[in-house]
Amino acid sequence: MKNTDLSEKLRFHLRLKKLASKLDVSGKEAALITHEKNIFYLTDFKNSEGTLFVTRDKAYFLVDFRYGEAVKNSVTNCEVVVYSKYYEALTEIVKRHEIKEIITETESITVRRFEKLKKEFSESGCELSNNDTLDKLLTNLRIVKSSEEIRKIKQAQKITEEAFTELLNFVKIGAVERDLALELEFLMRKKGASGVSFDLITIAGKNTSKPHGVPGDYAIQNGDFVTFDIGAIYEGYHSDMTRTLAVGQVSDFQREIYNIVYKAQTAAVSAVKTGVKASYVDKVARDIITEYGYGECFGHSTGHGVGLDIHEQPFVSTRTDVILSEGMIITVEPGIYIPDKFGVRIEDMGAVTSKGYDNFASLPKELIVL
Repeated sequence: MKNTDLSEKLRFHLRLKKLASKLDVSGKEAALITHEKNIFYLTDFKNSEGTLFVTRDKAYFLVDFRYGEAVKNSVTNCEVVVYSKYYEALTEIVKRHEIKEIITETESITVRRFEKLKKEFSESGCELSNNDTLDKLLTNLRIVKSSEEIRKIKQAQKITEEAFTELLNFVKIGAVERDLALELEFLMRKKGASGVSFDLITIAGKNTSKPHGVPGDYAIQNGDFVTFDIGAIYEGYHSDMTRTLAVGQVSDFQREIYNIVYKAQTAAVSAVKTGVKASYVDKVARDIITEYGYGECFGHSTGHGVGLDIHEQPFVSTRTDVILSEGMIITVEPGIYIPDKFGVRIEDMGAVTSKGYDNFASLPKELIVL
């Protein structure tokens, strides 16, 4: 086994141990993890049907027959339980460890499933908690990225940029929004992406005034802004980038708005650093846009975390109390949206460091006119 492979296996063992160490020292508390992204983070196995059950001193990966062999061949930090009856298998583990309380992810478990589990566990003298303790524990684990996670996110960004650069050959008067989205996804997958980070936003003209506009049958016209909010997935990790460019003749007003967003975005990027409040980064961008009289046209947060999910902690907004630390991955994406006219958004993604923002985006941000 290569040293890199060994270190990665060790990393997943350490992640699980770190989570287990946060459980009650009595050994009577356990964590039930059902969200596939959290299971992937802790085991390096992607599966939508599995359940991870973690006690203070042991972890179990429960799967049905369909996935049993694959999990046994891949997961080394858990005991793999291939069940025929899920609740019976889970209850047996609860009884074996004399578990009295189980915490679960309130953000992802359905009410129906929670109530079913609660009923099953109560019959074993065990209480299923409905607080957000486990959500917070997992967030704190995932919020700072390892060097290997950063490598994968950078590769997702590289794929995105290479595909976007090729796509520019198709961006011209008459090009249809929907066709650009389709071509871009094809290029990303061709370059190694397992999928796209979200439904790609490739919108033009008046549609750009909608922050999350949906590509349709609109064909680019002379003088249009075209907004690309795009990202690729590489080995489970996402990228996120937005560029707004123009086609043909653009007005002085369009350039003015673009330059305001550019100024706000670059200033916010410069504000990113270990020890800085995420809300301060938002304030830097928001204050500049407000100073120019367009505060009401910037209605979303300035950024968000990126990793196994396209939107995750930390959020860069007025409402957050997070202090940025080394290894957090955040976007910086202010915008101005003028209803029924046009919109401009510029977005980079990078890592927080003690020296500033390690920007993963290398493409220019100055206005490009095709």
